[in-house]
Formats: sequence, C-alpha cells, structure tokens
Amino acid sequence: ALCRLLSPAESRSAHLLGATLRGVEAIPVDVEVAVSNGLPGFSIVGMGDASVQEARERVRAALRSSGFQMPSDKIVVNLAPSSLRKTGSGLDLPIAVALLAATGQIDRACIENRLFVGELSLEGFVRGVAGSLAFALCAKKRGCSLVCAEDGETVSVDGLAQYGLRFLGGMRAAADLPLLSPLVPESAACDLDFRDVAGHEVAKRALQIAAAGRHGVLMMGPPGSGKTMLASRLPSLLPPLSQEEALETALIHSVAGESIAAILSGVRPFRKPHHSASLAGLVGGGSPIRPGEITLAHNGVLFLDELSEFKSSVLQGIRQPMETGEVRLTRADGTVTFPARFMLVAASNPCPCGHLGDEEIACTCTLTQVKNYQGRIGGPLMDRIDLHLDVQRIPPSDVIATGSGTSSETLREGVLKAREFARWRSLHDAGARVSASVSPNEAASRGSAAPGPRRPADLVRDCHLSESSREFFEQSAKAHNMSGRAIMRTLSVARTIADMEESHEVLMKHLCEALSFRVREGVGV
Repeated sequence: ALCRLLSPAESRSAHLLGATLRGVEAIPVDVEVAVSNGLPGFSIVGMGDASVQEARERVRAALRSSGFQMPSDKIVVNLAPSSLRKTGSGLDLPIAVALLAATGQIDRACIENRLFVGELSLEGFVRGVAGSLAFALCAKKRGCSLVCAEDGETVSVDGLAQYGLRFLGGMRAAADLPLLSPLVPESAACDLDFRDVAGHEVAKRALQIAAAGRHGVLMMGPPGSGKTMLASRLPSLLPPLSQEEALETALIHSVAGESIAAILSGVRPFRKPHHSASLAGLVGGGSPIRPGEITLAHNGVLFLDELSEFKSSVLQGIRQPMETGEVRLTRADGTVTFPARFMLVAASNPCPCGHLGDEEIACTCTLTQVKNYQGRIGGPLMDRIDLHLDVQRIPPSDVIATGSGTSSETLREGVLKAREFARWRSLHDAGARVSASVSPNEAASRGSAAPGPRRPADLVRDCHLSESSREFFEQSAKAHNMSGRAIMRTLSVARTIADMEESHEVLMKHLCEALSFRVREGVGV
C-alpha cells in the first residue's frame, strides 16, 4: 500500500513553512521533504544543530505511535535557507507533517498557508517550545496562520489565527483544528511596599528620583542596613508597562522560555542575578545565542546585589549596553542584537568585612583591602551610575516600627507627576502646537513614557540654567574632578528633581540635591 502511495511523482515531495529562533526573532524556514526509491535512510540537511538532527528519531517514533506509516525508502529533509543555522526542537512538527503530506497520508490542502511549530514526544504528543510569541509574529508577517501545541502560552495577535494541535494524529482532521484561546492578562500588583521599610527617608527619596527619571542607583553600606529591601521595592514605584512595552518585553521572555503572564498584565520585570553569574549569563551568549539578564530586564529593573563580588570582567560587559540600550553579540555566523534598556540598581558592602563607616562596629580592613574591594566595580562603571548612596543601619526602635514608613503609593504619585510634567515640558519646549493653557495632565494623556537618552546640548538647553546656577555647577564639577559623563548625568538628575517639583527651570537647590547623590563622603571613602 505504501508503494502505491509513492508511485505518482508529484506525491513524493512536499514542503511547508516552519521557523527557528535567532536572537529574539523567529526566522521562517522552508521545510522540504523528498521520498524516493533507494537505500533506506532518513537525513536532514540545511545546517541543523544536534537537536534538529535528533528529530529523525522523534519523528519516526511519533508517526508509528500515531497510527501513520513510516516510509522504508530514502527520505531527505531540506531546511532552507541552508546558510541559516537552525536550532531547537520546534522543527519536529513541520518535518513530520511535511513527511505525511509527501506520502499522501494527509490532505495537502491542510498544510497550505500555515506555519507549523512544535516538538514531538515519542508517543506523538505535540509539546510547546520557547518563543511562542516570536513564532506568532513571524506567522503574521508571512501572512499565514500558526499551528502549534495546545499547552503553550498564546498571546493574541491582531489578524492572526492560531490553531492548537495536541496529538500528531489530529492532522487527519487538520481542517477542523481548534482555535487557541489567547492568554488573558490578570491584574497584578507588587506585593512589596516601601511602608515596610522603616526610616531610610533619604534612600527612599533617591529611589523615587531614580524611578522618575530612569536613573541608575548604587547603594553602599554595611550588611543588614536595608539595601536589598529598598531595591526589591523599587518596581512598586514604576508605572505599568504600556501595551507596546508589554509586547516587546513579553517577546524577550517568551524566547527565553519564561512565563509572560505577569508582563502582559503590565508588571515590569525585576531581575536579580546571583553574583556568580557568567558574562554570557549576564550579557547574553551561548550556542544557540540566548538573551542575558540585562536583556530580560528590558523595560524593567536589573538588581545586582553584592556588586563587588561579581567578576570584574563580567561587570565591565554591561558598560556599553548602559549607554546604547542594546547588546550586539558577534559570532562567526553573524551578529545578533538584543534590546537592553534597563534601570540598574546595585548594592554593595563598602569593604570585605562590611563595616567601613559603621557607627556601631569597627572596620577591621586595611586601606589597601578597601581599595581593592571597591576597585572590583571599576571607575568606568561607577561613572555610569547616576546616584551614589550611602545606606547606614537604622536604630532598633526604627526597625521595630516597621510598617509605618512612607508608602509606595505616596512615592509613586511623585514619580507619575514628574513624568507627566516632563512630557508636558518636552512638548512645550519643542513648540509642538501645545499652547500654554494645556495642563500637564492633558499633555501626559498623549504619552507619559520616561525620558530617554538625550544629547548633551539638548539636556543643557532643557535645564534653563541661570547664570549663577551655571557658575555654581561649573565650580562644583571642577572641585570634585567630575568627568564629562558625570557632569551630564548629574545634570540629568537635577532635571528630574526639578520635574518632580514641576519647575521649568533647574534651580540651585535642584543642583545641590543632585550633587549630594553624586559626591559620596560616607562609607565609600
């Protein structure tokens, strides 16, 4: 019977559309199957990695378990374009379906204008693979529908029909595959609140400024002073992800194989890698190339606890992404670009024993040990962090009074007000047909995203410094030997502080507060 199926020349080959991941993008792959007379064999060509080559055994077992016949002839599977490296097990399903179509065991009409993605079990069940959102966007771009596993996270994509396949045998009735129900985002709120942190009003003020202007923060202080508690509550100050940001962030986490339910509900990512993380784990890399922690923190917060314990070479790898907002990884087969616009929050002890500057416990470290310990962070990285903060331990009475501190809701109001005013000020200064009668709230309704990187000339112009303020700032920068980057970052912090007070001009008091968070004279000395 099988020989009869293979007799017509036109029934010996078939092709359909699959896809493979490269970076955070799904690249379409043409899966071509040819069955011909000759020595029995099953070969896959087209630069497939080990997991793709192993698909031969999974496909063979799945076909037999599903009640289909496995041809005993020569089978050649070509994955085009051949110059593209194919990775992952998501090509199992398209290879099996194309083979069934080539041997006439399913209707060829059911594979037209469809993109297939899925891994096969030996029993013929279809499993989901990482990158479901990326595959959905790829299918939409190609103008076809998507057929994937039923158990994966499905995101609604306008204009795209997504069908679920639980078992390979379901291809016998492929015309009646069920439409997948998209994942419904559930409202989620941050459980951590600044109310739980007693005291530390200066630190809370610094984190509020950082959230308003998307600035980096370094907290340095003895162990148990509350650095980690403060950092972990920073997401409660940030506005929820916009629809565009949520889709962009969910795409990254989908490719990494992580849940995207919280992100689709607007929760910004908060990543806290261990200090033993490798360069590839933090920045990205591996084979196949995967996004690192700084990319997974895109549109969110990256918290590096025990900063001085990270390897120096690993820390220096995040310097360029902090400036450009992206990671470019170059390999022999090409360059992959990952987005990496994140807020950096770091915490560190001031010395190996941790008690330098502690008013209660004396430090036992030598000056050389302190310099070497803090030197692991590196001057160039320190220069790129906007706010430097010394965090001291609080009295026991304040610790016991936990729950009575300033709440996240109160601090968040100041963050939203600053972002709204910054948006209004930007439109007003640009003269984008916004009259002086337009209120900050009305202007903010047109978009209230946090201010992004600005050119130095634009930043100086936006500050509207008076002559006396400019002279004061120049003298302060000279007195503390501030680099050009430090000067501009301090000015950016001052601009954010002025926005929080809805001041069109950056005044002397705003500059003084910004300098107080830049010039450290506490435990870091």
